[in-house]
Amino acid sequence: MSVTQGYAIVVHGGAGSPRAYDDGCERAAQRAVEELAISADALEAAIAAVVSMEDDGRFNAGSGSVLCLDGATVEMDASIMDTRGRLGAVACVQGVRNPVLLARAVAETPHWLLAGDGAARFAAAIGHPTHTTISDHQRQAHEKVVRELAGSVPAMPGISEEAKAFLRFWNYQTPLDLPAHAACDTVGAVVRGPDGHFAVALSTGGSAPSLLGRVGDTPIIGSGFYAGPEGAVAATGIGEQIVRHLLARTVYGWIEDGMPLEKALQRGVDLFDPKVPVGLIAVTRTEAAAHSNQDMPHARIVQP
Repeated sequence: MSVTQGYAIVVHGGAGSPRAYDDGCERAAQRAVEELAISADALEAAIAAVVSMEDDGRFNAGSGSVLCLDGATVEMDASIMDTRGRLGAVACVQGVRNPVLLARAVAETPHWLLAGDGAARFAAAIGHPTHTTISDHQRQAHEKVVRELAGSVPAMPGISEEAKAFLRFWNYQTPLDLPAHAACDTVGAVVRGPDGHFAVALSTGGSAPSLLGRVGDTPIIGSGFYAGPEGAVAATGIGEQIVRHLLARTVYGWIEDGMPLEKALQRGVDLFDPKVPVGLIAVTRTEAAAHSNQDMPHARIVQP
Protein backbone atom coordinates (compact mmCIF):
# COMPACT_ATOMS: atom_id res chain seq x y z
CA MET A 1 0.00 0.00 0.00
CA SER A 2 1.17 3.46 -0.76
CA VAL A 3 1.90 5.73 2.18
CA THR A 4 -0.38 8.72 2.53
CA GLN A 5 -0.15 11.82 4.68
CA GLY A 6 -3.75 12.17 5.76
CA TYR A 7 -6.49 10.00 7.22
CA ALA A 8 -10.26 9.57 7.03
CA ILE A 9 -12.79 8.51 9.68
CA VAL A 10 -16.52 7.88 9.37
CA VAL A 11 -18.72 6.63 12.22
CA HIS A 12 -22.44 5.91 12.44
CA GLY A 13 -24.93 5.35 15.24
CA GLY A 14 -27.36 3.13 13.37
CA ALA A 15 -29.96 3.38 10.64
CA GLY A 16 -33.18 4.55 12.24
CA SER A 17 -31.55 6.22 15.24
CA PRO A 18 -32.29 9.94 15.78
CA ARG A 19 -29.95 12.58 14.43
CA ALA A 20 -29.95 13.99 17.96
CA TYR A 21 -27.27 11.36 18.59
CA ASP A 22 -24.89 13.04 16.13
CA ASP A 23 -22.97 14.44 19.10
CA GLY A 24 -22.13 10.91 20.23
CA CYS A 25 -20.83 10.10 16.77
CA GLU A 26 -18.77 13.28 16.73
CA ARG A 27 -17.19 12.36 20.07
CA ALA A 28 -16.46 8.89 18.74
CA ALA A 29 -14.81 10.27 15.61
CA GLN A 30 -12.69 12.56 17.74
CA ARG A 31 -11.61 9.61 19.87
CA ALA A 32 -10.44 7.92 16.67
CA VAL A 33 -8.40 11.01 15.78
CA GLU A 34 -6.79 10.94 19.23
CA GLU A 35 -5.95 7.26 18.84
CA LEU A 36 -4.39 7.86 15.42
CA ALA A 37 -2.16 10.50 17.02
CA ILE A 38 -0.95 7.84 19.46
CA SER A 39 -0.72 4.65 17.40
CA ALA A 40 -1.27 5.70 13.75
CA ASP A 41 -3.16 2.38 13.55
CA ALA A 42 -6.44 2.45 11.62
CA LEU A 43 -7.86 -0.55 13.49
CA GLU A 44 -7.13 0.83 16.95
CA ALA A 45 -8.72 4.12 15.86
CA ALA A 46 -11.88 2.37 14.61
CA ILE A 47 -12.09 0.40 17.85
CA ALA A 48 -11.64 3.56 19.93
CA ALA A 49 -14.58 5.15 18.11
CA VAL A 50 -16.80 2.13 18.70
CA VAL A 51 -15.81 1.89 22.37
CA SER A 52 -16.91 5.51 22.76
CA MET A 53 -20.34 4.67 21.35
CA GLU A 54 -20.61 1.46 23.38
CA ASP A 55 -20.04 3.55 26.52
CA ASP A 56 -22.43 6.33 25.46
CA GLY A 57 -25.51 4.51 26.72
CA ARG A 58 -27.90 5.82 24.07
CA PHE A 59 -26.85 3.57 21.20
CA ASN A 60 -27.90 -0.06 20.83
CA ALA A 61 -24.41 -1.35 21.62
CA GLY A 62 -22.37 -2.06 24.72
CA SER A 63 -23.88 -0.46 27.82
CA GLY A 64 -26.90 0.74 25.82
CA SER A 65 -27.79 -2.62 24.24
CA VAL A 66 -31.46 -3.51 24.01
CA LEU A 67 -32.94 -5.99 26.45
CA CYS A 68 -34.36 -9.18 25.08
CA LEU A 69 -38.09 -9.62 25.68
CA ASP A 70 -37.51 -11.43 28.97
CA GLY A 71 -36.48 -8.04 30.32
CA ALA A 72 -33.21 -9.41 31.67
CA THR A 73 -31.04 -10.90 28.90
CA VAL A 74 -28.71 -8.84 26.72
CA GLU A 75 -27.03 -10.52 23.74
CA MET A 76 -24.34 -8.56 21.91
CA ASP A 77 -22.34 -8.97 18.69
CA ALA A 78 -19.18 -7.17 17.57
CA SER A 79 -16.51 -7.42 14.90
CA ILE A 80 -13.21 -5.96 13.72
CA MET A 81 -11.20 -6.26 10.50
CA ASP A 82 -8.29 -4.50 8.86
CA THR A 83 -5.91 -4.78 5.93
CA ARG A 84 -3.06 -6.04 8.13
CA GLY A 85 -4.84 -9.39 8.42
CA ARG A 86 -6.56 -8.87 11.76
CA LEU A 87 -10.08 -10.31 11.92
CA GLY A 88 -12.19 -11.10 14.97
CA ALA A 89 -15.83 -11.27 16.02
CA VAL A 90 -18.14 -12.32 18.86
CA ALA A 91 -21.81 -13.24 18.70
CA CYS A 92 -24.53 -13.60 21.33
CA VAL A 93 -22.11 -12.71 24.10
CA GLN A 94 -23.56 -11.76 27.49
CA GLY A 95 -22.27 -9.96 30.56
CA VAL A 96 -19.18 -8.30 29.07
CA ARG A 97 -18.11 -4.70 28.76
CA ASN A 98 -17.12 -3.36 25.35
CA PRO A 99 -17.69 -6.43 23.18
CA VAL A 100 -15.70 -4.77 20.37
CA LEU A 101 -12.60 -5.14 22.55
CA LEU A 102 -13.46 -8.81 23.02
CA ALA A 103 -13.70 -9.16 19.23
CA ARG A 104 -10.26 -7.57 19.02
CA ALA A 105 -8.95 -10.17 21.47
CA VAL A 106 -10.45 -13.00 19.40
CA ALA A 107 -8.31 -11.79 16.51
CA GLU A 108 -5.25 -12.84 18.52
CA THR A 109 -6.49 -16.44 18.80
CA PRO A 110 -6.44 -19.15 16.09
CA HIS A 111 -10.15 -18.38 15.49
CA TRP A 112 -12.06 -15.47 13.99
CA LEU A 113 -15.49 -15.88 15.64
CA LEU A 114 -16.57 -17.00 19.11
CA ALA A 115 -20.20 -17.20 20.18
CA GLY A 116 -22.41 -17.49 23.24
CA ASP A 117 -21.07 -19.26 26.32
CA GLY A 118 -17.75 -19.96 24.59
CA ALA A 119 -17.22 -16.25 24.02
CA ALA A 120 -18.11 -15.55 27.66
CA ARG A 121 -15.66 -18.19 28.88
CA PHE A 122 -12.96 -16.74 26.65
CA ALA A 123 -13.67 -13.30 28.13
CA ALA A 124 -13.32 -14.70 31.65
CA ALA A 125 -10.11 -16.54 30.75
CA ILE A 126 -8.41 -13.35 29.55
CA GLY A 127 -9.78 -11.20 32.35
CA HIS A 128 -12.04 -9.12 30.11
CA PRO A 129 -14.19 -6.71 32.18
CA THR A 130 -17.76 -7.75 32.95
CA HIS A 131 -20.84 -5.59 32.65
CA THR A 132 -24.30 -6.55 33.90
CA THR A 133 -25.84 -3.19 34.83
CA ILE A 134 -29.15 -2.35 33.17
CA SER A 135 -29.65 1.39 32.64
CA ASP A 136 -32.85 3.41 32.78
CA HIS A 137 -32.52 3.99 29.03
CA GLN A 138 -32.46 0.23 28.40
CA ARG A 139 -35.45 -0.35 30.67
CA GLN A 140 -37.43 2.41 28.96
CA ALA A 141 -36.66 0.96 25.54
CA HIS A 142 -37.79 -2.46 26.76
CA GLU A 143 -41.01 -1.02 28.17
CA LYS A 144 -41.69 0.54 24.77
CA VAL A 145 -41.40 -2.86 23.11
CA VAL A 146 -43.74 -4.41 25.67
CA ARG A 147 -46.31 -1.64 25.19
CA GLU A 148 -46.24 -2.20 21.45
CA LEU A 149 -46.92 -5.92 21.69
CA ALA A 150 -50.12 -6.89 19.90
CA GLY A 151 -49.58 -4.10 17.36
CA SER A 152 -50.33 -4.53 13.69
CA VAL A 153 -46.87 -3.78 12.27
CA PRO A 154 -44.70 -6.75 11.21
CA ALA A 155 -42.05 -7.90 13.68
CA MET A 156 -39.28 -6.75 11.37
CA PRO A 157 -39.75 -4.11 8.68
CA GLY A 158 -39.84 -5.64 5.23
CA ILE A 159 -40.44 -9.19 6.49
CA SER A 160 -44.21 -9.52 6.83
CA GLU A 161 -44.10 -13.31 7.20
CA GLU A 162 -41.65 -13.11 10.08
CA ALA A 163 -44.49 -12.75 12.58
CA LYS A 164 -45.65 -16.29 11.80
CA ALA A 165 -42.15 -17.61 12.44
CA PHE A 166 -42.00 -15.76 15.76
CA LEU A 167 -45.27 -17.34 16.84
CA ARG A 168 -44.20 -20.80 15.73
CA PHE A 169 -40.63 -20.83 17.06
CA TRP A 170 -40.82 -18.42 20.02
CA ASN A 171 -38.20 -19.51 22.60
CA TYR A 172 -39.10 -17.37 25.61
CA GLN A 173 -41.20 -18.46 28.59
CA THR A 174 -43.63 -15.60 27.95
CA PRO A 175 -46.12 -15.74 25.05
CA LEU A 176 -45.80 -13.46 22.05
CA ASP A 177 -48.31 -11.19 20.42
CA LEU A 178 -47.28 -9.52 17.19
CA PRO A 179 -44.66 -6.87 18.06
CA ALA A 180 -44.46 -3.52 16.35
CA HIS A 181 -41.02 -2.33 17.38
CA ALA A 182 -37.62 -3.26 16.00
CA ALA A 183 -34.22 -1.91 17.01
CA CYS A 184 -31.43 -1.96 14.44
CA ASP A 185 -29.17 0.85 15.60
CA THR A 186 -25.83 -0.90 15.33
CA VAL A 187 -22.77 1.33 15.71
CA GLY A 188 -19.75 1.24 13.42
CA ALA A 189 -16.58 2.99 12.33
CA VAL A 190 -14.39 2.86 9.23
CA VAL A 191 -10.91 4.37 9.10
CA ARG A 192 -8.19 5.01 6.55
CA GLY A 193 -4.95 5.40 8.47
CA PRO A 194 -2.08 7.72 7.57
CA ASP A 195 -0.15 4.72 6.24
CA GLY A 196 -2.93 3.83 3.79
CA HIS A 197 -4.26 0.82 5.73
CA PHE A 198 -8.02 0.41 6.20
CA ALA A 199 -10.04 -0.87 9.16
CA VAL A 200 -13.61 -1.37 10.30
CA ALA A 201 -15.19 -2.05 13.71
CA LEU A 202 -18.84 -2.74 14.61
CA SER A 203 -20.92 -3.42 17.71
CA THR A 204 -24.60 -4.08 18.38
CA GLY A 205 -27.04 -5.16 21.05
CA GLY A 206 -29.06 -7.05 18.45
CA SER A 207 -32.67 -6.45 17.48
CA ALA A 208 -35.81 -6.20 19.55
CA PRO A 209 -37.83 -8.28 19.38
CA SER A 210 -35.96 -11.39 18.32
CA LEU A 211 -35.60 -15.03 19.26
CA LEU A 212 -32.95 -15.75 21.88
CA GLY A 213 -29.72 -16.65 20.09
CA ARG A 214 -30.46 -14.43 17.11
CA VAL A 215 -27.39 -13.23 15.16
CA GLY A 216 -27.63 -10.52 12.52
CA ASP A 217 -25.10 -9.12 10.09
CA THR A 218 -22.76 -7.38 12.54
CA PRO A 219 -20.36 -10.31 13.17
CA ILE A 220 -20.67 -11.79 9.68
CA ILE A 221 -17.74 -10.93 7.40
CA GLY A 222 -18.86 -9.56 4.05
CA SER A 223 -22.36 -8.80 5.31
CA GLY A 224 -22.02 -6.21 8.07
CA PHE A 225 -18.38 -5.35 7.46
CA TYR A 226 -15.46 -5.68 5.09
CA ALA A 227 -12.01 -4.16 4.68
CA GLY A 228 -9.68 -4.63 1.74
CA PRO A 229 -6.87 -2.87 -0.12
CA GLU A 230 -9.30 -0.38 -1.70
CA GLY A 231 -11.30 0.62 1.38
CA ALA A 232 -13.50 -0.36 4.33
CA VAL A 233 -17.29 -0.65 4.50
CA ALA A 234 -19.75 -0.97 7.40
CA ALA A 235 -23.48 -1.65 7.15
CA THR A 236 -26.37 -1.07 9.53
CA GLY A 237 -30.02 -2.04 9.40
CA ILE A 238 -32.09 -5.21 9.42
CA GLY A 239 -29.46 -7.95 9.47
CA GLU A 240 -31.78 -10.60 8.08
CA GLN A 241 -31.98 -8.52 4.91
CA ILE A 242 -28.38 -7.31 4.81
CA VAL A 243 -26.89 -10.82 4.87
CA ARG A 244 -28.92 -11.83 1.82
CA HIS A 245 -27.01 -9.28 -0.22
CA LEU A 246 -23.58 -9.76 1.39
CA LEU A 247 -23.92 -6.01 1.50
CA ALA A 248 -20.53 -4.83 2.74
CA ARG A 249 -18.58 -7.06 0.34
CA THR A 250 -20.93 -6.23 -2.54
CA VAL A 251 -20.40 -2.50 -2.05
CA TYR A 252 -16.66 -3.05 -1.63
CA GLY A 253 -16.65 -4.88 -4.98
CA TRP A 254 -18.16 -1.85 -6.70
CA ILE A 255 -15.55 0.39 -5.08
CA GLU A 256 -12.83 -2.03 -6.21
CA ASP A 257 -14.18 -1.77 -9.75
CA GLY A 258 -13.77 2.01 -9.65
CA MET A 259 -17.30 3.18 -8.88
CA PRO A 260 -17.39 6.56 -7.07
CA LEU A 261 -18.06 6.04 -3.38
CA GLU A 262 -21.29 8.04 -3.13
CA LYS A 263 -22.73 6.08 -6.06
CA ALA A 264 -21.67 2.75 -4.54
CA LEU A 265 -23.33 3.55 -1.21
CA GLN A 266 -26.50 4.78 -2.92
CA ARG A 267 -26.62 1.65 -5.07
CA GLY A 268 -26.18 -0.52 -1.98
CA VAL A 269 -29.03 1.14 -0.12
CA ASP A 270 -31.23 0.96 -3.22
CA LEU A 271 -31.03 -2.84 -3.13
CA PHE A 272 -33.58 -2.74 -0.31
CA ASP A 273 -37.26 -1.91 0.01
CA PRO A 274 -37.48 1.63 1.44
CA LYS A 275 -39.41 0.18 4.40
CA VAL A 276 -36.28 -1.73 5.44
CA PRO A 277 -33.92 0.53 7.44
CA VAL A 278 -30.42 0.30 5.99
CA GLY A 279 -27.34 2.49 6.00
CA LEU A 280 -23.72 2.35 4.91
CA ILE A 281 -20.48 4.13 5.71
CA ALA A 282 -17.19 3.68 3.88
CA VAL A 283 -13.74 5.08 3.26
CA THR A 284 -11.56 4.62 0.19
CA ARG A 285 -8.15 5.92 -0.81
CA THR A 286 -9.64 9.31 -1.71
CA GLU A 287 -13.20 9.42 -0.34
CA ALA A 288 -15.23 9.08 2.86
CA ALA A 289 -19.03 9.02 2.98
CA ALA A 290 -22.25 7.85 4.65
CA HIS A 291 -25.67 7.09 3.17
CA SER A 292 -28.93 5.75 4.60
CA ASN A 293 -32.62 5.49 3.72
CA GLN A 294 -33.49 6.51 7.30
CA ASP A 295 -32.21 9.05 9.77
CA MET A 296 -28.74 7.85 10.74
CA PRO A 297 -26.52 9.74 13.18
CA HIS A 298 -23.01 9.90 11.82
CA ALA A 299 -19.81 11.94 11.76
CA ARG A 300 -16.92 12.28 9.34
CA ILE A 301 -13.43 13.65 9.83
CA VAL A 302 -11.03 13.86 6.89
CA GLN A 303 -7.45 15.08 7.10
CA PRO A 304 -6.12 15.52 3.53
